[in-house]
Amino acid sequence: MASGGGEQKVVLITGCSSGIGLRIAVLLARDEHKRYHVIATMRNLKKKDQLVEAAGDAYGKTLTLLALDVCSDDSVRQCIDSVKDRHIDVLVNNAGVGLLGPVESISMDEMKKVFETNFFGTVRMIKEVMPDMKKRRDGHIIVMSSVMGLQGVVFNDVYTASKFAIEGFCESMAVQLLKFNVKLSMIEPGPVHTEFETKMMEEVAKMEYPGADADTVRYFKDVYIPSSIDIFEALGQRPDDIAKCTKKVIESSRPRFRNLTNNLYTPIVAMKYADETGGLSVHTFYNLLFNFGSLMHITMSILKCLTCNCLRRRTISPD
Repeated sequence: MASGGGEQKVVLITGCSSGIGLRIAVLLARDEHKRYHVIATMRNLKKKDQLVEAAGDAYGKTLTLLALDVCSDDSVRQCIDSVKDRHIDVLVNNAGVGLLGPVESISMDEMKKVFETNFFGTVRMIKEVMPDMKKRRDGHIIVMSSVMGLQGVVFNDVYTASKFAIEGFCESMAVQLLKFNVKLSMIEPGPVHTEFETKMMEEVAKMEYPGADADTVRYFKDVYIPSSIDIFEALGQRPDDIAKCTKKVIESSRPRFRNLTNNLYTPIVAMKYADETGGLSVHTFYNLLFNFGSLMHITMSILKCLTCNCLRRRTISPD
C-alpha cells in the first residue's frame, strides 16, 4: 500500500460498494497522473464485485479494498490502523442510509439506525483520523451531505434531521481545524439517480404504513412520490457528476466549505435565508405540493427538456 510520504495522496473513502462512493473511488484511482492511492471501504466485502469490475487494472495498484463498518468503533480503529503509518491525506465520508415515509409509521429503532450511520458514523471516522491530521498540520476531510442538510423536505424528516446534524457538526469543527491547516468540505447534492434511490421509491410505494392516518398515507403515496419522481427526472444528477465535483474539491488549492453540486438548487436554498421567519420556504413548498401539484408537474416536465445533458451545468467549479 502506498504511504502518505510518497507522491500519491492517500484517500480513504467510506461506502464504496455502489453509487457515489464507488464512482469517486474509481475516478481517483484511474486518474491519468496516478496522483492518488485510494483505499475503498465497504461494510461487506462480498459486495466488492461491482467496484472491482469498474476499477479494472487500477485494482490492486492505485486502489485497494478494506472492510469497514462506520457504525463500529472497533471496525473503524482496525481499518485506520491497517493503513501504513495511519497516514490518510483525504478522508471522504460517503457512507449513508436513507429513510422515507410518514414519521408516525417509523420506529425509534429505525430512526436511530439512520443517525448511527449518517451522523455518528461520520463523526466516528473524523475522530479517528483528525488527531493525526492535526499533528501533521495537513489533511482534508470531505463529508457527503445533501441539500436536505440545508432545506427540510416533507416525508424525509429523519433523513433530513441526520443531515442537518452533520452540517452543524462540520460547521463548528471547520473553525477549529483551520487553526491546524486541516481543510473540511461539505458536498451537497440534490437528487441523484442511483440504484438505491430507484429501489427505495419502488418499495415505499408498495408498503403499508401502520400508525399513520389514511389521509397522510394518501398524501405520501399519491402526492409526494409522483412529485418526487418528477423532481428526480428533471433535476437529478448521476453519481459520476458528484464524483467529478468531489475530485474538483479535493484538487482545489482553496476548497470551499459548502459545495452545492446542482446550481438549479441555489434559488431553493437562498429562499430559506431570504426570510428569517421561515414562512416563505414552508408555505412555498406547501403550495407547490398540495395546491399547485399539476403546475409543478408541468414545470418539472419543461425543466426536464431544458436541463438535458448538453445544457445542464452538472458540476461545480470550486475555484
